[in-house]
Amino acid sequence: MSYVEDPLEEPDARGTRTEVQHFEVSAEEAGQRLDNYVHKRLSGVPRSRVYRVIRKGEVRVNGRRAGPETRLEPHDRIRIPPVRVMPRTDPGQPPLQLCATLAKAIIYEDDRLLVLDKPAGLAVHGGSGLSFGVIEALRRLRPNESLELVHRLDRDTSGCLLVARDAGTLRTLHALMRGDGVEKRYLALVRGKWELGAKRIDVPLRTDTRVGGERTVRAASSGKRSVSEFRPVQFFGRAATLVEVKLRTGRTHQIRVHAQHAAHPVAGDDKYGDASFNDELRELGLRRMFLHAHSLSFAWPQGGEFSVSTPLPPELAVVLDELGARTDRTRRGELRADGNRPRAARPRAR
Repeated sequence: MSYVEDPLEEPDARGTRTEVQHFEVSAEEAGQRLDNYVHKRLSGVPRSRVYRVIRKGEVRVNGRRAGPETRLEPHDRIRIPPVRVMPRTDPGQPPLQLCATLAKAIIYEDDRLLVLDKPAGLAVHGGSGLSFGVIEALRRLRPNESLELVHRLDRDTSGCLLVARDAGTLRTLHALMRGDGVEKRYLALVRGKWELGAKRIDVPLRTDTRVGGERTVRAASSGKRSVSEFRPVQFFGRAATLVEVKLRTGRTHQIRVHAQHAAHPVAGDDKYGDASFNDELRELGLRRMFLHAHSLSFAWPQGGEFSVSTPLPPELAVVLDELGARTDRTRRGELRADGNRPRAARPRAR
């Protein structure tokens, strides 16, 4: 079944309208965000539709309106409104080739969680026109397990992605993230020479704005508190800088918008970046956004430290090699700062 965006269909349109649904949150389900809970109950509904019905106040928690990020407590009473459903062709399961790719991307597992080095270009879940993503493919790969995403990465971001193997682990890690107990570090290549040193950017972000129907995040005093800590790692003349970014909050597109706010947009970012800088890096082989979640660490409440890291993928490491070689040639005078060869000096007339 698929779910249409507008429940007010023509009277003679195909499809059926669901009844109002009422649920009580169990102890195992407690700690989840409301949007995740509703998305599971309305299996197959696009997340955009789930967010819409919640924000319109159609979903009630204990008889009251609640935001998508609301954390549920045991015995909370949830009301989910009627939704019109339309039959459609089953899109099928994630292809086996994708499942095989993700099987190779698992870099760590134990009884509680899996860690993937997520390739760029893969969404972490289906929705927004995608039938499936990383989590759907993992569930096909391991049909007898209860797998849930602990957090998300942008589709074009590569690197460390945590997947919980049971509800208790999911609740524990969500609680750690809410309390700043999980340290996430990213590597990003940004435009220009970063001369701000170790810089903490504490700029609120609005994540609910739309431009042309597409979600666009922007800095705004009315937004949610968002904190990123930038530190330069390697300079490439005045052309670009490799930075490490430590996230203190986890807003949508946070690093990308904070980098833009600092006048050093991320390389390859078609949404918040600089077009001419992107073109320049494309000539050096960059075919994606240069943003990689390279390390993640936390302490289990029961005791024990957990830490995992992944190196830059080859397609990004090659770009740094090319940038480094070009920077060296510029210093030797073989290239101008814009990457072109200097004109030969004309002989003086006698």
